[in-house]
Amino acid sequence: MLTILKKTPEGLRTFERLVDDAWVNVIDPTPEEIARLEEWQIPSEMITYPLDQDEMARTERDNGFTLILFRVPHFQGTGEDIPFTTVPLGIILAEKFIVTICKIAHPLIQELLEGRVKSLTPAKRNRFILHFFWSTANRYLNHLRGINKTVEALEDQLQLSTRNKEVLELLKYQKSLTYFTTALRSNELMMERLQRSQMFNQFEEDQDLLEDVLTENQQAIEMTNIASNILSQMMDAFASIISNNLNTVMKILAVITIIMSLPTIVASFFGMNVALPWDEHGMAFIFIIAVSVGLIALAAIIFYKLDWF
Repeated sequence: MLTILKKTPEGLRTFERLVDDAWVNVIDPTPEEIARLEEWQIPSEMITYPLDQDEMARTERDNGFTLILFRVPHFQGTGEDIPFTTVPLGIILAEKFIVTICKIAHPLIQELLEGRVKSLTPAKRNRFILHFFWSTANRYLNHLRGINKTVEALEDQLQLSTRNKEVLELLKYQKSLTYFTTALRSNELMMERLQRSQMFNQFEEDQDLLEDVLTENQQAIEMTNIASNILSQMMDAFASIISNNLNTVMKILAVITIIMSLPTIVASFFGMNVALPWDEHGMAFIFIIAVSVGLIALAAIIFYKLDWF
């Protein structure tokens, strides 16, 4: 999908043809739409790089165009093998227009299309780019908070668990944190390169905003590292807890088996077709039950003293 938009007093307006100060929003383009972008002299590599899910953050300049490629967080759903991942998003700066390219309709783009950022306009190119950086860093932080809450909920379930299900759930979020760490570090290197290039030095506000974005990104990196370390140690600890819980269950089952076998032994002796004590006694059955109960009580006391319960 290729959409040409421009900020007007009434809001974002869609155009059929390319105009000055336009924002060209491209989502998973078709070959025809890619050909249309190439007609505007945009290098084909700059168009295809953001569509490659494995591309890392970087900047490139070619033929008067500048590509800024960075990775943004993407929530795939709790049922997926990796609930949180990252996808590349590219911003191409031309002389009179700006292009954003992404494989998916990302919420960062959707919030601009829906007009939720009132003061932002593609005409202010640097501020437009910095908004993407700022929103990306904040979205990483929000997703990290969500991951921490989910991990805390799983922690409560793991304390009494004897299965691997909860540990496997933790592993899914461990993978997400690994993707976050890699993407955040590459984004940081890309933004530091832009800072050294003095691209945002025209206005002091832009410089301050870029520094704030770098600070937010660094905070996200630190939070990701902390969460990843805690989660890794937690998985090791809970693997031992699950093993201990299983051992406790097996120990209790063994105790129950031993205790329940004692009445069976007594009953088997008195069930033989030979002369036995109390054969003619009217209270023989009560005596046998009493002996069985006494053995059960004695075994239970012994196991309790051994702390098997």
